[in-house]
Formats: sequence, structure tokens, C-alpha cells
Amino acid sequence: MTTDEILALFRQGPGEALAFEAEGVSPNHLAETLAAFANTNGGIVLFGVDPNSNAVRGIRDPEAAIDKALAAGLRCDPPLILPRPENATLDDKPIIIIQVAAGLPHAYSLRGKYLGRAGKKIVTLGPRQLRQLLRERGEASFEALPAPSATFDDLDDTLVQKYAAMFLGESPAKKDAVIDLLARRGCLVKESGAWRPTTSGYLLFGREPQRTFPSAEILLARYAGKEMDDEFLRDIIRGPLPEQIRRVEAWLVANMRKGSRIDSLQRADRAEYPIPAVREAIVNAVAHRDYAIRGDEIRVLMFSDRIEVYSPGRLPGHVTVENIVDERFSRNEVIAQVLADLGFIERLGYGIDRMIRQMREWGLPAPRFAETTNGFRVTLRGPGDKLVSPEADRSKWRTLDLNERQRAALDFIVKRQRIANRDFRDLFPDVSEETLRRDLADLVEKDLLLKMGDKKGTYYILK
Repeated sequence: MTTDEILALFRQGPGEALAFEAEGVSPNHLAETLAAFANTNGGIVLFGVDPNSNAVRGIRDPEAAIDKALAAGLRCDPPLILPRPENATLDDKPIIIIQVAAGLPHAYSLRGKYLGRAGKKIVTLGPRQLRQLLRERGEASFEALPAPSATFDDLDDTLVQKYAAMFLGESPAKKDAVIDLLARRGCLVKESGAWRPTTSGYLLFGREPQRTFPSAEILLARYAGKEMDDEFLRDIIRGPLPEQIRRVEAWLVANMRKGSRIDSLQRADRAEYPIPAVREAIVNAVAHRDYAIRGDEIRVLMFSDRIEVYSPGRLPGHVTVENIVDERFSRNEVIAQVLADLGFIERLGYGIDRMIRQMREWGLPAPRFAETTNGFRVTLRGPGDKLVSPEADRSKWRTLDLNERQRAALDFIVKRQRIANRDFRDLFPDVSEETLRRDLADLVEKDLLLKMGDKKGTYYILK
């Protein structure tokens, strides 16, 4: 948060979504404040401000204050997984900002009591309020269950140590410190005296999470036209979730059309889609899919005019297609938080509004959101005919180090949309098949063509 935002919060004073707490607050009282926010609509604690006088006292030991906040969240039942509190300054004094997200997936109790916020006060929820809360958040937390047959040794030590270094400041970190951190983040649970990865922990840090969760993968497909057909480029991405996100983004960027766009009589070279919006769509699918659903994977389909991102599981909680921009509910609290820690998403935002803004800034329609029978689909519409025709770029091809056959192949694709090996042989019947194959492979290497299909069904389209 910026200094101005913090100052504006402070001047606003305590309320339903804002509390002041002094450094000496008891862990139990701090836990009550956090649980009350979690059961209402989320909120922020300015830690280091006296709640009685509203005076800024500051924090003497920021790291100890952060540990107290995280530990207070773990006193809740189930444990409340918080974003790492932020160090900040108010009136030239150090404070800590503790944020509790809106739309969390559970009803949180403390010593058997369910708390909420009424104005600036913490209140015990009455029977009617509690029934409503439990109805809204009644889904079982699949991600918190121990991953079947997985042990601590099944986690990838390199990934774990890289994550731990963000918090512990040492590499390699001691095993006990790593276990304590992962337990605090909801990635480990103790069962029969041994630490085991939770479902979320195994999906995030497991060496081979698909051994236990075979559907936790992403299917990628690139079609040449606007509809599915029998000839397409295909890949399947497996591995821990953060690595899946990186690889899917790289695949989409590599297979995205590059060209020029005409807007207001101006011509500008750019990618087909805004990369941040594509990333948001992928991250949201990974963070919020229902991993309890077997036999169905995330699917990312790229057509000539759009990208469709499908994730198993309908919208969770009270979120609907109509209110998706304003409402928040995280089915996988731990996964969303760890991905936020790793810089993929902003924990309190989830990116829907940012995705809409980025598409509009690119001159493209806002994303379309739709629920299916058992899933959720985001559609990003591309520039379509506004992407300058390749014919306008022939002059650019002339400047490249291309031979006569390669220029002929490009001209053929401009007229016919694609070229197959047999088409190329018909154009140059006196040239060997190996030479023609190298010509096309060189055009792919130069990032001008995209190879589609396989074996005898192989053909090439402009990239």
C-alpha cells in the first residue's frame, strides 16, 4: 500500500473493515479481530496504532509483530492463512499492515465461538447469522486434506527452499524452519506424528503431483481457424502448479500471432493479446479450479479469433457470472495465497477487474465469463480482422534473408491460409523433399510460420 493509502485509512478510523491494534495486544484478542474480519467481508488491521486513543505508537520489533499476526491466524479453527503482513510507516513510525481477504472459503471459529464485525465492534454471531454463514461457506475444503500416499520427502526440495527463502532469508533453510513455514501456510499437516503435504501443498511443491492427482494438468491446443478441427497443435502441461503457469504462458506467447494493428489510422506492432490479461486468465483457472473433480483438466484452446480457458468446477460460494467483478470467494485459499506469495496474483484481487481493464486498453472486447454444466469458461476475443493482413507485410519479408522458394511459400499462405508439404512440392517439383523440408523448418525458426498437425497431416500457417 502507498503512504497516501495508509494515511487515508488511518484518517477513516476503525470500522467494519478496519481495526487498530497496539503492539502489546494479546494473541487471543488479535485472533478474534482476524476471525471477525474473515467471517464478515475481510478487512485490514493497522498494527501499531492504539485502538483507544487512535494514537500512532509504532512497532519496536516488526518481525516479531509479523510472527504474532501469522500465529494469531493459526489459532482460528480452521487455521486462517494470511498474506504476509506488510511493513509500512505512519507518522514516521514503523507499523505493520495485516490484511484479511474477503470471500474466504470457511466459517472461522475461536475457542468454539463464531465472531463477526458490527461497525468497529467484534460481535458473536447469533444463530441466524451463523446459519447463513455456514450455508454460504459450507463446501468442504478438499485442498486442506492430506494428499493420499504423499510424504514430506515427495516435495521438491529446490522449490521448497526457493519459497522458504522469501520468508526466512536464508538458503538453504533448516528443515524445522521450513516445516514450520509450510505448516503456517497450510501446505503441511501433522498426521500420526508425521508431517505430510496437504493436497494444496503437494500440488504446489510436489515433484510429481500428477501421480496422485492425474487430472491436475493443463491441456493446450492451437487451431488454425475459428472452430475445432482434426488438425491442431497440442501439448499437455504437468508438474507443480507454479511451473504449469510459467510453461502455459510461454506456450501461448510462442503460439500467439504477432503483427500490426490499425487503430485511429495508426499502425503499431504488438502481440495478438495483452500478455498480462492472458496470464490472469491462466492463473485464475489454476488458483480456483475444483481439484476434487477427477477426469477433467484445465483446457486452454487457441483459435484464430479467441482464446478459451476452461476450468473444472462451477463458480464457488455466492459468486455468480453477474457479480464476478465485485464479489470474492476463494475455493482454494492456500493455493491462492502461495501463488500470491510467488508474485502470480494479488491475494485480495484475483484479477478479474484487471483482466477486463487490460483487454479494453488493448482495444479488445472485455472477457466473456460463462458457467458450463460442471465448469467455468473465460473467453478472450482477439483483434480478428483488425490485425493487418500479411499482404501488407510482404515488404518486411523482402528484407529478410529468404530464398525464392521461401518467399513463394509465404505468398501461397497469404492466398490459401496454409501450406502443406505436398503443396510445396507441387510448387517446386524439381527440388528435393529434404531441401523443401529445411526451407519450411527455417521459416518456423525465423518465427514466421507455425507448424500444425503431425506426420502426413502436417501443414504450416502464418504466425
